[in-house]
Order: sequence, then structure tokens, then C-alpha cells
Amino acid sequence: MEKRENQERETTAEKIAEKTPERVAERTPAKTAVVVGASSGIGRETALMLASRGYRVVNISRTPCKGERVRSISADAAQEGELGKAIADAAEKNGIDLLIYSAGFSMAAPLEHAKSGDYRYLFEVNYFGAIEALKAALPYLKKRGGRAVLVGSLGGDIPIPYDGFYSASKAALTMLAREANMELKGRGVRVSALLPGGTATDFTYNRMIYKDEATDYAGNVKKASAALANMEQGGMSASLVAGAIVKLAERKNPPPVVSVGPKNGFLRFCNRVLPEQFVDNMVMRKFNQK
Repeated sequence: MEKRENQERETTAEKIAEKTPERVAERTPAKTAVVVGASSGIGRETALMLASRGYRVVNISRTPCKGERVRSISADAAQEGELGKAIADAAEKNGIDLLIYSAGFSMAAPLEHAKSGDYRYLFEVNYFGAIEALKAALPYLKKRGGRAVLVGSLGGDIPIPYDGFYSASKAALTMLAREANMELKGRGVRVSALLPGGTATDFTYNRMIYKDEATDYAGNVKKASAALANMEQGGMSASLVAGAIVKLAERKNPPPVVSVGPKNGFLRFCNRVLPEQFVDNMVMRKFNQK
């Protein structure tokens, strides 16, 4: 009798154990996430967060991501064809369930003195690289009903003085996400743009700033760059933005465009309802421009 009771208890325990998250995780194959630009900042925080949630994570960037659970493949988003090859490599064994495009470059430069090579490089990294990555990942995403999140910027909605090329590239990225989502949602793939505001990362210190190249604008560029740096370093954390990216990627019905945080949501709303001239004047004051 006692032996039978012990057997029943063991059988019941086994059934309970089978329902635990650990056992479920063992039976469920890990999803594969490819993060373009996870060597630092928002991209790195996103890669590490996805890895902690059980994703198989691959970083694609020029320098590796420091994280034992993240595989890195070297590629330059500004070089045609490199992202496509890297994504094919990342997908070779396990396909792709999620693509995050977080590569970015910023330059503070007056339009009059901006060099063609600089702003073309900016668009290669911020916009054309996203197109190449999305195109390369689509065959795999379609098989899995996958997701793509393009990391844009509130600066793509609201202009940033002397960082206009960056703002223009992020505006283009937002429109790319909206249009791609319309094309692909019927094929099981959802594409979204996530728009953070100022975020405290090393991106601030890697910005190219025209100084000697534009002496007649030097004072204005310096003031605008300093104001932008203060907004970024006093802004949200990269981990907060990463959390928003992961949450967006895992939604069943993700919106095509979403900002991070209530403050940025309010700013986007104001930008849409207020006259553009009024908004531009307010931006000029915020960035210490006359």
C-alpha cells in the first residue's frame, strides 16, 4: 500500500514538473534574433536582454559584442553586400525569427559645408543598411512569421538643428517600417519602427562634429551639439530602450511606429497638432539657436 502511494506521488510530481517553465523551455526550440549594431549602446543592451530571455542571439557589426551568450559576425553596414552575407551566415543553421536594426551614425554639420562623403556614409549606415538587412532577412522571417524592429529616433519626427542629415535618415527609416509593414503583414511578417528620445550611450561621444570645416557656423554648431549631448546624457537609459524593443518585438499585433516613454509620446503628439513653424521655433530655443 505504501509502495503504491509513493508511486502515485512520484507520478504526480512528474506531471507537475512537466508543466514548469523550465521543462517547457527545454521542449521549445530557442528563437534566433539577429541584432545589427550590438557592439555597444542600445543594440548591445538589446542583444544581452534577448539572450537572457532564451533567444539565440547573433550580433552583426564591425566590432564584436562583449557578451558570452552573443555570437558576433563582422560586417560593415556601409559596405554594399556585407550585411546580406552576414545575415545569410547567421541564418544558416537556425533561420531567423527576429531582426533588430540598431546601427547608427550622427554628424553635426551645417548644410552649406557638409561633405558628400560624410552624409552619404550616414545614409548608408542609418537607412540603406536597414533596407539591405531587411531584404536579406525576409526569406527567413517569412518562414517563421517573424518580426523586424528598426531603431529610429524622435529626431526623425522633430528636427535637430545641425543634425539634419541624421533626422532625415531616421524619418526615412520610419517611413520604410510603415510601408514594409503594409507589404509584409499579409505574409506573416510584422515590421515596426521604435523611436527613442535622448538616450545616455557612447553614441554622444562618437558624433562627428564639424568645427574647423565651418568656422562661420562654429558658434551655432557648438551650442546645438552641446544641447543635444546634454539631452542624451541626461535622458533615458539604453536598458530602458532595449526593454521597449523586446516588448515591441514580442507583441502579437505590434504597431508600425511607437515612441519610448510618455514624454516622447506627448512630444510626437504635439508635433502633429501644432503648426510646424511654432514647433520649429520651440526647437530652436531648446538648442540655443537664434
